[in-house]
This record gives sequence, structure tokens and C-alpha cells, in this order.
Amino acid sequence: MEPIRLPDSSLESIEASVRKLFDQSAEQARQLDSLAFAPAPSPFPAFGMPGLPGMPVQSAPPEPRPILELEDEEYENELDTLSDWVDDCLMAVYGAEVTTAAPWCEQWQEHDDVVAWLHALWMAYQQHKDPEAGLSGLFVWHRDFLTHAMATVRAPGGPLSACMTDPDRPAHRVLPGPKPSARTSRTGAHEPEDGEPGEAAA
Repeated sequence: MEPIRLPDSSLESIEASVRKLFDQSAEQARQLDSLAFAPAPSPFPAFGMPGLPGMPVQSAPPEPRPILELEDEEYENELDTLSDWVDDCLMAVYGAEVTTAAPWCEQWQEHDDVVAWLHALWMAYQQHKDPEAGLSGLFVWHRDFLTHAMATVRAPGGPLSACMTDPDRPAHRVLPGPKPSARTSRTGAHEPEDGEPGEAAA
């Protein structure tokens, strides 16, 4: 067969088309390379999970801390939130009548030990009402935390025993705790106050 000779104008058109195809192919290769190394965007960025490629890393929530380890504004904010839960939930539901056998104090926030007990009870409540605790979570909280904490806080000889024992006669008194141990006194961390007997001579 004799070779077919195309006009020069047709050859130029075919050459331009081939160059265009090569350019498009090179651009597609560059895009494939970039997709191979860059994480794909998440269709749900608001629900990203840490550790998965292409999804935003969310910082873990701060670890809960005992309230007595907090200071200043952080302590006051935590105490405000705790007070809301104690008034609106705990005492509204589980606050039995105030008697000599079950004292209470309307100024319980000034009793550090009571604050610590109720804060621990509140943190346990938050943990056990979480869906991950399962259907029996709140039963475990009632059985293992609520009963014990309330019995301790409102015991006849407990931290509120010098406070209100009659709902018609509000009372508040913080009982003094023990003085520092003898070892602490010997190291000089506790200086005797006026009128307080000093350390006996060895």
C-alpha cells in the first residue's frame, strides 16, 4: 500500500491535539501524586476523630481534678456548678428531713470536707450517667456512691453535726480540726500562737 500523505495543515492540527493530550496526562499525574500524599478532606469536619487521616485532631478534655486542688476563679466556678447540682438535684431528690440524726448546713460550701465529699459524688454521678456506663450505671452510683457519701456527710457526729438539726432553726459552725502533728511542729512549720503551749523541752 502506498503511504497516505496528509496536508501540512492537518499534520499541525494532529500534533497540537497530541501535545494537548500529553499536557492533560501530565496534569492528571501530578494530581494523583498530590492525592497520594495529602490526606483527603473529611466530609464531616465537625465530627473528626483524633488519629484518623484527613480529620482534624481534637484535644482531649482536661482531666477532672479534686476541687480542693483548684484555686481562685477556677475553684469558684467549679463550686458554683457543684452548688447548682447539689441544690437542684441532690438535695431536691435525696435530701431527707433535717434532724439531729441527719444534720445539714445551708452554708455547706464553707465546710471544706463536705465540699470535697459532694464534689467527688458529683464527679461519680457524671461518670455513671454516661451512656458508656451502661444501663446499670446509675444503679451502681446509687449503691456504691450516693448512700455512702450522704451517710458520711450527714452523720450525727459528722462534719455538719454542729450545724442545722432543725429546719426551723438554721445554724452554721465549722468545727476546728486537729492541730499539726508533733513531727511538723518540730520542723518549725508550725509556730505556737500566743497562749498556745510551746513544745516541751526534751
